[in-house]
Parts: sequence; structure tokens; C-alpha cells
Amino acid sequence: MIGSATVSLTIAAFVMTVILILWRPKEINEAIPATGGAILVLLSGSVSLTDLLKITNTISDAAITIMATIVMAIVLESFGFFQWAAEGLMARAKGSGIRLFWYVNLLCFLMTLFFNNDGSIMITTPILIIVLQNLGLKNHQKIPYLLSGALIATASSAPIGVSNIVNLIALKIVGMDLYMHTLMMFIPSTLGLLFFLLLLFLCFYRTLPKKLPRIGSGKHPLYVKSPILLPVAKNRTRFMTNILLFVFMVRVSLFVASYLGIPVSIVAVSGSFVLLLWRWLYLRISPADMLKKTPWHILIFAFGMYVIIYGLNNIGLADMLVRYLKPLASGDMLNSSLLMGGLVTVMSTLVNNHPALMIGTITLTGMALDPLTLKVTYLASVVGSDLGSLLLPIGTLASLIWLHILKENKVKVSWKEYCKVTFITIPPALIFTLVCLAFWVSWLY
Repeated sequence: MIGSATVSLTIAAFVMTVILILWRPKEINEAIPATGGAILVLLSGSVSLTDLLKITNTISDAAITIMATIVMAIVLESFGFFQWAAEGLMARAKGSGIRLFWYVNLLCFLMTLFFNNDGSIMITTPILIIVLQNLGLKNHQKIPYLLSGALIATASSAPIGVSNIVNLIALKIVGMDLYMHTLMMFIPSTLGLLFFLLLLFLCFYRTLPKKLPRIGSGKHPLYVKSPILLPVAKNRTRFMTNILLFVFMVRVSLFVASYLGIPVSIVAVSGSFVLLLWRWLYLRISPADMLKKTPWHILIFAFGMYVIIYGLNNIGLADMLVRYLKPLASGDMLNSSLLMGGLVTVMSTLVNNHPALMIGTITLTGMALDPLTLKVTYLASVVGSDLGSLLLPIGTLASLIWLHILKENKVKVSWKEYCKVTFITIPPALIFTLVCLAFWVSWLY
């Protein structure tokens, strides 16, 4: 029997952790409050040492996969990929601000699919800032590119489960593999992203510069630090293409491994190891720099948050939610999709999408739903977590990282400017995606 002190301490740990993550006093790393909250939950007794072993088993494969993916992104930076991508972005825009808008969002979409949403934000935002500053655009002209890119980069983790650490953890909880997730999710969520992007374009159309200034008119050179310079453009493009093809093969291998029941972390680690070896032989850079460059705090943050959520589950939160939600979620597929997507959107907006999706997923497993309804409601939760959570800039870790990067580069995006766009575009895009999901799965099965 869990005592009242245990319940109070666990709830207090959760509330304080969320407040500190959203507030971030003195730019505190989000892993610190998550770790502190996890320790308090352990001391309260709502999570035992046996539970810790279960938690480690649940998140280990997802965490290793994401960290290996981030290592691959860091290796690509060493090869000069981001400078090459920035130059390609400008070349393809051909002086058109409208064309640049579409290419910016295509780049952000692909970076999330090739890596993950947090990594995509860390990769694309600095590139876009350099390009936009070099063009000499005013602050209000930069916002359409930076904001739409960040929103698309974060929401693009929905089509494939491997692009978001919390999605991978949730997959493990509901017992889905990446192949099944992609089969049921890729088409509806991609349609939802296209609709979302169209809405963003309509919102920003008047602000977008129709003709871009010539490159070089701004204060910063179009340059991203890189140790490799290939003198011949053709050779450089061929080299980057080969690197991208390898990364693409690794991503495809993740789905094959998942389908065959092989831990996807093995494939991800193998891919990053090959890229590190490639870099060592080509550039003579030792893999030792990965110890410093890899953002290990993401792993600590995910583990700490899951410990806290597990404690909330043990004191009865999931049981309470099951009691109220099961009658509603047991209806038709469309109703289930809209309900869970909406619920996780609200929770993500209030407390961040990491704990929201974990709470929602654990709740779903306790509802004793039929297998197909369980999968649909889970996927609807992912849509709410990846797209609906963007209503406020505090809804995702990726958007918090994005705000931090903008602040460091003295680019101002106020909450008013952010919410003016998201409150118009996200609700219709969310509903459209959830409806597409229900009808797509119904058609499949």
C-alpha cells in the first residue's frame, strides 16, 4: 500500500521538474531537474530498484539508437556536409524568397527523417541563421523561415518512430515495431505535414520577400566551420552523395532489423561506427572527440523523466486515467484517434511532450483495448505529442532548444509572434492528420 507521503513527494517531484524544465533558470540544462526529480521519486519509494531495471530495459534500445544517430550527424558536420547543404540551399533558391521557403522546409523535413527532431533543430537552425543574416534580411523577414523550419522539423518525427526518442520508448511499451509504425503512420502523417506546411505558407506569404538580396550583402559569410575542403565541386557533391546514401542505407536497415526482431540499436551503433572509421581514415580525426561533442544529457533527461512517470504510474495516475478514458476510447476508430490525439496535445502543451506521451502510452496499455484500437490510439498520441505539442514553444524539448539557439544569435521571436502562427495552423492540421490516420488504418485493415 502506497502512503500519502509517497504520493505527495512523487507529485511534487513531477511538478517541480516540469516547472524547472520550462523555466530553465540561469539556462540550467534540462537533464538536471529531470535527474533531481528522479532521485526524489526514488527516495519517496514510488519507484523501487527492481523498477529501475525495468525502466533501463525499456528505454535502453531507444536511447542508444538516438545517441548513435546524433553521433552520425556530428560526423557529417566534420565532413563539411552542413556548409555544402547551406550552399545548395541558396543555389536552388535562385534569388526567390518563396522558393527558399519551400527548400528550407524540405531540408528540415529530411534532416529529421535522416536523424531525429532534436538533432534536426541543432543542425538546421544555425545554418538558416547564417544564410538569413548573410542575405541581410530584417528580423521580421527571418521569422517565416526560422519558425516554419522549426515547426516542420519537430513535427516530422511523426512519420517514422525512429526520429524521436520518446516515440521509440513508447513503441517498446505498446509492443509495436518500426515497420508497423511506418506502415500505419507514414502516409497520414505526411499528408498532415503537407497540409500544415500549406497553412504555414499562407500565414507567411505576405511577409516572405519575393526577391532575395544577393548573397554576401549581410554581415556574416556563408560558412559553417569544417575541416574538409574539396576543391572540385563535382567531387565534393559526389562525396556528399555517397555519405548520404550510406546514412540512408543505415536508416532502411533500422526498419529491416525491427521487422526481423533484431535490436535497432545494434544497427544504429554499427552505422555510426563505420562513419567514425571512415572519418578517421579520411580526415585523420580520432573518434575520441565524440565523448565531448555527443549531447549525453539527452540520455540522462529521458531516463530521469521516465523514472518520474513510472512513479506517477505506480501511485495510480494511469489507473485513474483508464477509469475515465476507457469508455471514450472504446468507441469507433475516428473517435479514439481524435480523443487521444487531443488529450496528449493538451497534456504536452501544459507539461511538455516527453512526460505527456509516456503517460498517455502507459494509460493505453492498461485499457485492455483490442490490438488494432490500441495501435490507432497510440499513433494518435504520437501525433498529439509531435504536432499538437507545438501550440506553445514550451511543448517540446526541440522547441526549447530552438529558442535557446535563437537567443544566442540575437534573433527575436516573441511568444506572441509564435502563438499567432501556431494557434491558426496547428489545430486544423492536427484534426486533419488524426482523421487521415483513422481512415487510413481503417482502409488498411
